[in-house]
Amino acid sequence: MKLLYSPASPFVRKVMVALHETGQIDDVERVNVATTPLQADAALATANPVGKIPALVRENSPTLYDSRVICRFLDARAEAGLYPEARIWDTLTLEATAHGIMEAAVLIVYEERFRAPEHVSMDWIEGQWSKVARSLDALETRWMSHLNGPLDMGQIAVGCALGYLDFRHDVRQWRIGRNDLAAWYDKMAQRPAMLATKPD
Repeated sequence: MKLLYSPASPFVRKVMVALHETGQIDDVERVNVATTPLQADAALATANPVGKIPALVRENSPTLYDSRVICRFLDARAEAGLYPEARIWDTLTLEATAHGIMEAAVLIVYEERFRAPEHVSMDWIEGQWSKVARSLDALETRWMSHLNGPLDMGQIAVGCALGYLDFRHDVRQWRIGRNDLAAWYDKMAQRPAMLATKPD
């Protein structure tokens, strides 16, 4: 299998953490692609018509794309239990919350990087950050018992989302007022799979 990826992407990182946690990291060849919202890499666009990373190219089977699909596949392949049936809806909802954080945070980066300075909308940026802030508050007030439970894909996704905030939006100081979430993340960030995938 080949993983089309960019190491700075939080969606890619989630897949990479899953590969490490499920013992499949050596089963996948990693192919670094340069793609932007304005122009998709040709190989990536062939594998994934949406032109987004990550994409998992499989031999004799269709390419899988969207990190949630890829992670479900990897979990099933390894029978790792990262989507536990006993709490599947909570796990999926937590994963979706983390994806919302990632999407909004990435869109802020895109707004600042790919628009001409005179066209950058601060109102739009703050609107995206409000999604992040509300989600972080929900994690702090509603999800700590789940986050402190056995490892699942929801926790991995949240860890990667928070890591991306540190990587791209550290000036926002997301930890302020969220002491429990910050303490959980500090511990999560020390897992070998998280350390091995931390973006430069």
